[in-house]
Amino acid sequence: MSIYKLKSSFQSILRPLVRRLAAMGLTANQVTLVAALVSVAIGTLLTVEPQPWLFALVPIWMFLRMAFNAVDGMLAREHGQQSALGGYLNEITDVVSDAALYVPFVLIAPFSLPWIAAIIFLATLTEFAGVLGVAHGNGRNYEGPMGKSDRAALFGALGALVAMFGTLPDWTWHLQPTMCVLLIWTVVNRVRSGLTDPN
Repeated sequence: MSIYKLKSSFQSILRPLVRRLAAMGLTANQVTLVAALVSVAIGTLLTVEPQPWLFALVPIWMFLRMAFNAVDGMLAREHGQQSALGGYLNEITDVVSDAALYVPFVLIAPFSLPWIAAIIFLATLTEFAGVLGVAHGNGRNYEGPMGKSDRAALFGALGALVAMFGTLPDWTWHLQPTMCVLLIWTVVNRVRSGLTDPN
């Protein structure tokens, strides 16, 4: 099970807004780039100025970023804006944005650089494995249990805890190896799904 399974309901809520944005001439690629720039800006701010209260930006932006991602996808699919460039931008900016938003947690005990680096690396592998399903004719793969939306929910919750309490409880250290295990599981699930005969 993955939070991604809720995407269709989220899209239904956003569809009227997407129609208005399309009528205004907004493009999917513009939405993708803006979301990436905001993610990198927030990650940079939190790394340079790791004030606990600023980590409240993480849950707020993680939610808004999911909305941005849904909007750019709907603009592309439902308003004739699909393009090869858009596909590249979508995948590359997702990986860059995730890394930018995870890095500041290196500065928050009990998290550490080696574990966050491992999480970023494995998160990148999950997206790579998801894309490779296209080559086998199965389309982009979003299998969980630790897809992009699940990671957004988890890091959003961690950001909220830092903002409220100024730090993280000692027990949250265990989330790091747990996330790594779940990310490896996600990679395996996506590879298996990608290898399934589409016929």
